[in-house]
Amino acid sequence: MISDTATDLRQRAAELGFDVCRFTRVDQPWPATARLATFLAEGRQGEMTWITETAERRAHPQALWPEARSAILLGMNYGPDHDPRLALEDPDRGTISVYAQGDDYHDLIKGRLKQLGGWMAGRLGGDLKVFVDTAPLMEKPLAAQAGLGWQGKHTNLVSRDFGSWLFLGAILTSLDLPPDPPETDHCGQCRACLEVCPTQAFPAPYQLDARRCISYLTIELKGPIPREFRPALGNRIYGCDDCLAACPWNKFAQQAQEQRLHAREVLRSPALADLAGLDDPAFRALFSKSPVKRIGRDRFLRNVLYAMGNSARPDLVQPARAALEDPSPLVRGAAVWALSRLCAPADFTVLSDRHLPGETDPDVRLEWALVQKA
Repeated sequence: MISDTATDLRQRAAELGFDVCRFTRVDQPWPATARLATFLAEGRQGEMTWITETAERRAHPQALWPEARSAILLGMNYGPDHDPRLALEDPDRGTISVYAQGDDYHDLIKGRLKQLGGWMAGRLGGDLKVFVDTAPLMEKPLAAQAGLGWQGKHTNLVSRDFGSWLFLGAILTSLDLPPDPPETDHCGQCRACLEVCPTQAFPAPYQLDARRCISYLTIELKGPIPREFRPALGNRIYGCDDCLAACPWNKFAQQAQEQRLHAREVLRSPALADLAGLDDPAFRALFSKSPVKRIGRDRFLRNVLYAMGNSARPDLVQPARAALEDPSPLVRGAAVWALSRLCAPADFTVLSDRHLPGETDPDVRLEWALVQKA
């Protein structure tokens, strides 16, 4: 009977588009608790205060929901059709992380999990809760415990079947389901993901300092990105795939089957000059149903202008100059930095004489002062 239940669950999950479905217990000691405590003690969460605020519930699945006995871990492949690092070779175009080039996976997977949960409630009974990334549940350690893969040296899940490209969803249930064996670590002596990181965000294997991670800097950080990291951004304007793409296990990866996860052509490598001119309605229209929309237009244009500053393309001076008149101080400050790298010194001095006297925001005035000092 238990075997039939597991088989039926996996079959229904496959029908809903999930590429893998496995089970684990959640009423046992949880090794991830200690790793979370170390991460927070070192302050490596940066401005992600929600991790600190939910640490107690995040520390163990049963701290989040005491009635939980088992977890169903589901993976949906979002493998790209090419190496995403190739986009880094076009400095006048922006690079958006693979996961954000299609529809927002949160909405897609949560909908499918609710369908699976409804099927479970009707067939199996018991209580359940569904989770996709936004709740204080550590899906990656659970997925490793359930055998979907292992957490590699870059702390992300690696699958022998899908490489680095699995979206995760979880269902906690009060049912007792037969646990699958965990996956063993197959990283060996490889350090490819650690060595490829442009900002050296890994203090040691299996440790991440989010404060140095380009995904954190371009997505989670609300203010100006620290000057020391701006050149390393290259043309990355939302997230970074370098550590994922460098993993040798991607030789077994395959393109996503789910059409909604395929890249929209307009988001593959958009021209920086076009992006720099987006107002808020145009930004929202371009990134409709995309996770990019959640960071807002101002933060996104900040990233675009840093990428323009890294481009060494004189033809991008004009759109960067236009951003000096932007209503957002965050955008204006990024434009100052971009122009300091794109303009000849004499031309930049002219810009400074024209714009600095009328600038009222202290952060933007500081940016002018810092680039002039540099």
